[in-house]
Amino acid sequence: MTAVSFQLYSARNFPPLSDVFALLGSLGYTEVEGFGGIYGPLDSDAIKALKSELDDNGLKMATGHFGIDQLENEPTRMLEIARTFGMDSIYCPYLMPEDRPTDASGWTEFGARLEKASKPFKDAGYEFGWHNHDFEFVALPDGSLPHDRIFEAGPGLSWEIDVAWVARGGADPFKVIDIYKDRISSVHVKDLAPAGENEDEGGWADVGHGTIDWKKLFAAFKSTRARHFVVEHDNPSDLVRCATRSIETIKTF
Repeated sequence: MTAVSFQLYSARNFPPLSDVFALLGSLGYTEVEGFGGIYGPLDSDAIKALKSELDDNGLKMATGHFGIDQLENEPTRMLEIARTFGMDSIYCPYLMPEDRPTDASGWTEFGARLEKASKPFKDAGYEFGWHNHDFEFVALPDGSLPHDRIFEAGPGLSWEIDVAWVARGGADPFKVIDIYKDRISSVHVKDLAPAGENEDEGGWADVGHGTIDWKKLFAAFKSTRARHFVVEHDNPSDLVRCATRSIETIKTF
């Protein structure tokens, strides 16, 4: 493992970002992962100021999530953002429910769409891939999975695997890691609470305090080319607790 990162979406309910950066730096995180809601509205000067705050806390925004519309419609500006922060990897993270295809051919088309959107970023030297949720592992009418269709149609795409969402989708994380090990370039490290617990937090848990065998998973990821391990919790009630307990767990591996 080369770096422990933190997805800033997890801290969206705990402003200001300056306090978040100070917390993460003090706990030993070396990276953060951004998302479009943070840098999308900012001008160049504001982005540079944010980069300076990260520097002051010993942090680097090495990876970033960018919406499909941002990637397709504003590639030049998104490249400027990635360069300013010093990113090396760019991931498209999500499709709204109303935009999701309903059959295999639709997901094949979406995979090809991602492949096309990746070109300016890959030409500039960036890793470019997809970040999963659970819906990619729900079988389509023909029995295939959206996840497989995306990557079949996007041969150059890498994968930022979100293990907890894979599990929520009903797939076996270890099996998909083995199948897609050559695609995996980043990992979302988060945990699932036991059934019926942490309902106020969406059923998620701090890393090491849920049901996912992260010690065994970290061993499995050694067969991949994953460089970034990104702590995430979709709805923590206590940011300090979540960030602290998660990195404490990871340090034991």
